[in-house]
Amino acid sequence: MEDIKKEGEARSLNFLEEIMEDDLKNGRCESILTRFPPEPNGYLHLGHAKSICLNFGLAKKYGGKTNIRFDDTNPTKESVEYVDSIKNDIKWLGFEWAEERYASDYFQQLYDWAEELIKKGLAYVDDQTLEQIRENRGTVQKPGVESPFRNRSVEENLELFRGMRDGKYKEGERVLRAKIDMAHPNMLFRDPIMYRINYIPHHRTGSKWCIYPMYDYAHGESDSIEGITHSICTLEFDVHRPLYDWFIEQLGIFHSHQYEFARLNLTYTVMSKRKLLELVKNNFVRGWDDPRMPTICGIRRRGYTPESIKRFADKVGVAKRDNIIDLSLLEWCVREDLNARSNRYMAVLDPVEVEIEGWEQGKVEWFEAPLNPADPEGAKRRIPFSGKIYIERADFMENPPKKYFRLQPGGEVRLKYAYIIKCKEVIKDADGNITKIICTYDPTSKAGAGPWRSVKGTIHWVSVDSAEKLEVRLVDRLFTEPFMGSIPEGKDYKEYLNPDSMKIITGYAEPALLKDDSGIAVQFERTGYFMKDPDSTDELHVYNRTVTLKDNFKPQNK
Repeated sequence: MEDIKKEGEARSLNFLEEIMEDDLKNGRCESILTRFPPEPNGYLHLGHAKSICLNFGLAKKYGGKTNIRFDDTNPTKESVEYVDSIKNDIKWLGFEWAEERYASDYFQQLYDWAEELIKKGLAYVDDQTLEQIRENRGTVQKPGVESPFRNRSVEENLELFRGMRDGKYKEGERVLRAKIDMAHPNMLFRDPIMYRINYIPHHRTGSKWCIYPMYDYAHGESDSIEGITHSICTLEFDVHRPLYDWFIEQLGIFHSHQYEFARLNLTYTVMSKRKLLELVKNNFVRGWDDPRMPTICGIRRRGYTPESIKRFADKVGVAKRDNIIDLSLLEWCVREDLNARSNRYMAVLDPVEVEIEGWEQGKVEWFEAPLNPADPEGAKRRIPFSGKIYIERADFMENPPKKYFRLQPGGEVRLKYAYIIKCKEVIKDADGNITKIICTYDPTSKAGAGPWRSVKGTIHWVSVDSAEKLEVRLVDRLFTEPFMGSIPEGKDYKEYLNPDSMKIITGYAEPALLKDDSGIAVQFERTGYFMKDPDSTDELHVYNRTVTLKDNFKPQNK
């Protein structure tokens, strides 16, 4: 697990920073240009957020720029919806790209280069089916079998490839493959597919093209066209880098350089677009922006802030080997950010009514409290108090253990910002459930007025008459197991979905909550941080729990 550095502690350069500083120093590049290249086939998740922070952050540090480039080479799975969501997510994180590019911008150039490779005898059209191609690739121990169509003439390959482009063949009938080495120890070099036929209209080019380049062919060339100096990928692309270099070298074009870092593996969730899409399509969650999802739009809806995500990415750091990051680290970053900035309100989520004996009927008294204790002289909120209040059911116990300092028969507690009350009587229904607690109050104990009288317990409350009713969604971890980077063998990850990942309850809050327009999650005092949900209406106020107030996670020095 990753630990946390002390705030402000100086750190050494990570390996990417070392590379960039050396490249600038020795003149390999005059400036830094990175890119973030998502495929628009789903919504971005926290793993992408780490990559965004890394690509944009490194370029900014060294006075460079970052392009966004959509890897839109598979129209079967891609859409404008995903393009728009990706751009919104990047902007929400606080980054601006230099150029908005698409792999589809380069379809003609990529096609022309493919013809060039054919003319050099480095590519050929194969009539084998995908199944035959897979079967003939061989294994790590066994070389592959050359295609019977591998030695077609340049003229025949050009004619067939142009026929593919012109729509003369069915999907799967022919592919274009690079002609490299069917016995190469790197399986990716065993005549990789460069182009396949696909008649589904493209979200940008429509039906202009019916052949589309594969990632390993398009990626390096797209980097080259844009002049990307440092193409930063996750570690699984390490084995792809030699092929990335091979295509660039055979074409004799600008040589971008690829570098790999460890992807984000986070406990209690999955970082796979395919799995996340399955959860959405099969209604295991309410959509891509469900606050339980690790998508950027999901965590935004939950109440996570861009600042906390950037802080998390910085704490995780840049590594050359895979590691597992505890979800508690992310939650710690969120708490640290919200603790400094969020407004405070009182809300009772499991209410029991308390009647204040001796309080004048109909009387309402108003108390003033800071919106944020970190700024006691800043903005204030007004809290109404009357003879009937709600407290948390857990803040009362009939037969308490030792050192229980909340309300109990004959015991006293302070109502935060208000008075000290003393439990006089407990009223129950026929089943023995507590329905009301009768208390007296000490009128001389008003907070901020007269001599201070100390009691050991302080609890929060809301006035019954002015309480605002809330639908509160207690969001928790999506899975019951941490996974530690992989699903147990023979198991389906969906078996570990947490049935309690979202509990919906009714709560009551002080009226000032509904006037909060800060745009960030608020703290329900003594409970946790909560974000107003877009499902809210004038009649129904919905809040998602962002994160609990405390956790067992303890930051340590590295």
